[in-house]
Amino acid sequence: MRRKLVVANRKMNGNLSSNKVFFEGLLAGTQDHKNADYVVCVPHPYLFQAEAMLKGSLIAWGGQNMSRYESGAYTGSVSPGMLKDFGCEYVIIGHSERRQRGHDTDLSTGERFEVATNAGLKPIFCMGETLEEFEDGLTDIVTIRQLNAVIQEIGMQGLAKGVLAYEPVWAIGTGRAATSEHAQNILSFLRGHIEILDAEVARNIRILYGGSVKADNAAKLFSMPDIDGALVGGASLNTEEFVALCQAASQAKSN
Repeated sequence: MRRKLVVANRKMNGNLSSNKVFFEGLLAGTQDHKNADYVVCVPHPYLFQAEAMLKGSLIAWGGQNMSRYESGAYTGSVSPGMLKDFGCEYVIIGHSERRQRGHDTDLSTGERFEVATNAGLKPIFCMGETLEEFEDGLTDIVTIRQLNAVIQEIGMQGLAKGVLAYEPVWAIGTGRAATSEHAQNILSFLRGHIEILDAEVARNIRILYGGSVKADNAAKLFSMPDIDGALVGGASLNTEEFVALCQAASQAKSN
């Protein structure tokens, strides 16, 4: 059974006081909702605060990105070991904002997926097409290309150590979420591709949907057989909205 997983990607937002309010609200709002898993990915300077406030709770935390290297002359980068020092369990890899602005490539994301798992982190690997690619009917080609870059780097047993997230670029922060049916079709396609290579990995790996997920569409998304949770951006900046998402995940059936 694949438990639902809800991940907050708070991007470059927050400060000490607003983070405290968010963490306190999340701790209170999920204490009676233990049938799902929850993760908060915060900017690197606030990992110490996440560890201090969330340690011992149901909520895990993680980084939003990381270097392929453990140390060296890489100014501005953060190593997997540094994330581990602050108790991180997860790290986001290959987010479209990093691909577009941070020069991430299919090759580099595959490499960082492997480095993350070797360090004992669980990568949350993002895939998704642009609006132009979507309108040209290239969703399947783009997402499989991105997924295969990881599989070629780390193999199926390595892939099984992470989490996948389908995030259509045209739905991120636009308010234009993919329909639950569209998201289900793509996730089913991705799981089917994995199943051809390893049926057990396909049964057990969690695949999330991301892109304008909100409390009012979460229940329907979570009811789909291949949607195992959500990677949440904008809604994670509103404590009540994000808590409602977590509660919807806890109330949904495991897949």
